Amino acid sequence: MKICQPKVCCAALLPCGVGANMQPQGLLIVISAPSGAGKTTLCRGLTQRFPALQESISYTTRQPRPGEVDGVDYHFVPEEAFRQMVAEHAFIEWAEVHGNLYGTALATIEEARRSGVDILLDIDCQGAKTLKQRGVEGLFVFVLPPSLAELRRRLESRSSDEREVIERRIVRATEEIREARWYDYIVINDRLDEAQELLSSIVTASRATTRRMLGQVAKMFDI
Repeated sequence: MKICQPKVCCAALLPCGVGANMQPQGLLIVISAPSGAGKTTLCRGLTQRFPALQESISYTTRQPRPGEVDGVDYHFVPEEAFRQMVAEHAFIEWAEVHGNLYGTALATIEEARRSGVDILLDIDCQGAKTLKQRGVEGLFVFVLPPSLAELRRRLESRSSDEREVIERRIVRATEEIREARWYDYIVINDRLDEAQELLSSIVTASRATTRRMLGQVAKMFDI
């Protein structure tokens, strides 16, 4: 007795507007943390683990810190130039943090997504929340210090900020930590190696979600 297999049609499985031969859009990875939580170090480790991961370089009006390079760490611009970009709607998000302006260029994100390039966005809670409220698809991760006492110790060990600045950062940190509840994942950076491994695992899993991989499923049936 011959058993006829029904013809499998995966087209209905694909998200609206997604073809079988279309590669998944680039994954937008948004990482936020209070100052001193170790976000920069974790992001650096992430780009080393995933060499194809592209970092979005934010624009800022603040002065470069020792060792920072324009066009590598940030695009350092005068406030007038930043305000002009705001007027031209060139930012997908922007915010004022500690008296300085920070923004993410819309063109950078759009090009990466279209090209299927995963992009890392290191921004504060205000910017991340703006993206979330606008319905921007992405992986939102909040990095926590193990405690506020440890956060204070890390900030003081930098020896680069005045006492008044440190106190402002602690106050802001408590406000930012309250925002962690709406992020997709929370990584506690107590032991750096363990936090790095957890963050890498989150990214790996997010790259293989069903929504992102349906195009590959459809290709198996030549749709």
